[in-house]
Amino acid sequence: MGTIDLKEGERLDDLQRNGLKIIQDPERFCFGMDAVLLSGFAGAPDGGRVLDLGTGTGIIPILMSAKTKASELIGLEIQAESADMAERSVRLNNLQDRVKIVHGDIKEAGQVFDAASFDVVTSNPPYMINSHGLQNPDAPKAIARHEVLCDLEDVVKAAARCLKSGGKFYMVHRPFRLTEIMVVMHDYKIEPKRMQLVYPFVDKEPSMVLIEGARGGRSRITVEKPLIIYESPGKYTSEIYDIYGY
Repeated sequence: MGTIDLKEGERLDDLQRNGLKIIQDPERFCFGMDAVLLSGFAGAPDGGRVLDLGTGTGIIPILMSAKTKASELIGLEIQAESADMAERSVRLNNLQDRVKIVHGDIKEAGQVFDAASFDVVTSNPPYMINSHGLQNPDAPKAIARHEVLCDLEDVVKAAARCLKSGGKFYMVHRPFRLTEIMVVMHDYKIEPKRMQLVYPFVDKEPSMVLIEGARGGRSRITVEKPLIIYESPGKYTSEIYDIYGY
């Protein structure tokens, strides 16, 4: 484990997996369960290359470094401060040989990276459709949650360009946009192949959807059994404990 100085307002969180830690700033944005669930839902071939679009503080590449044997995991992040935290977390965990952070725009991913050069693309993109009514649309939390700097189509378009034929795209999003997600993925020739709805409690409506697509895949999708987060208030189900690595 390397040593890194924290900046004002930052904290060091234990990821409870392989001794990994991550630098975060609660005033900017902290990763949520959606990122952890996506890292559990996604896979990568041994020796493969993985690109995470909108990586934030690098949570998905860092977690996937522990659960896969991918040779290279790259996180692309437009916010300089988040990219800096991600880069320092990579060094803190001594992952420089496998994980790299690139400061850049999802909309320009096709110019930053070679076409058809990744086996896997992941993304936990902003969920909310627009920024109307936001008091400060330039705030880090607003950029992370609302489609201020990129939208769903930007993410899928970038994934389609960067993926190899047959490569896999993994995304977590909100169920209310599922129709749009399916249509946009299909339009960019990333065929939806697998999905799982995530419910906070067994008797509540789903709050998230995990979806996998294949670049140039055939039209056939598998719907997995629902994933329930809480068994009772404050107590995770066994499936969630498994994903967290406890």
